Amino acid sequence: MPVILIVEDEKPIRDMFRFATLKTDFELIEAKDGKSLWQILDQHTPDLILMDWMLPDTNGIKLTKQLKAEEIYADIPIIMLTARVEEQDKITGLDAGADDYVVKPFSPLELVARIKAVLRRTKKETNNTELRIADLILDTASHQVSLQNHNIDLGPKEYRLLKYFMENPNRVFTRSQLMDRLWGRNTYVEERTVDVHIGRLRKVLAPYRYDKFIQTIRGTGYRLAEKSNANL
Repeated sequence: MPVILIVEDEKPIRDMFRFATLKTDFELIEAKDGKSLWQILDQHTPDLILMDWMLPDTNGIKLTKQLKAEEIYADIPIIMLTARVEEQDKITGLDAGADDYVVKPFSPLELVARIKAVLRRTKKETNNTELRIADLILDTASHQVSLQNHNIDLGPKEYRLLKYFMENPNRVFTRSQLMDRLWGRNTYVEERTVDVHIGRLRKVLAPYRYDKFIQTIRGTGYRLAEKSNANL
């Protein structure tokens, strides 16, 4: 089920879109400003973002540029929502990284159709969506992780951490590198926070003895080994 995050300060517009998506297979998450957007992204990874141009604490152009500049968010498609109709405004929105541009007032049904079109287009641009280490499989399109034919539940940070490791098997990452990957360069967190999420990831993998694949490299950081000393 595609997760759509709408960043819009006007509640009637959020309500209108929620009503329009009742008969779709979308899961809708709402943010009313830039601050709540970052809070939500800390817990969820949406498949698409609807971004209002004007927000109480910032603007959609700035947020779009920030998201596209961060590796962890850069691939999330963004549709800009705005009352600005000038051609130069549209160019500004698209140049900032938006994948589409919808002018207010808009038809909710048209917006739903635009969302489906963008999701189809971005999905086609994804080649191999499956990452695999032995019996551990991560599907980047559906965000599903399975291990020995069992689906496993991971928090957003643990999912991103595992995905990063599986994209770069056997490579050693410092805590600083992992912090940049999980939280972005503009957010300050303590290095110990990385250890906490490594521990959570290992705990989920432990029943299958795959926690041994996440190896600590003393004095450096962590890596995901393609082979483990564990008897699997």
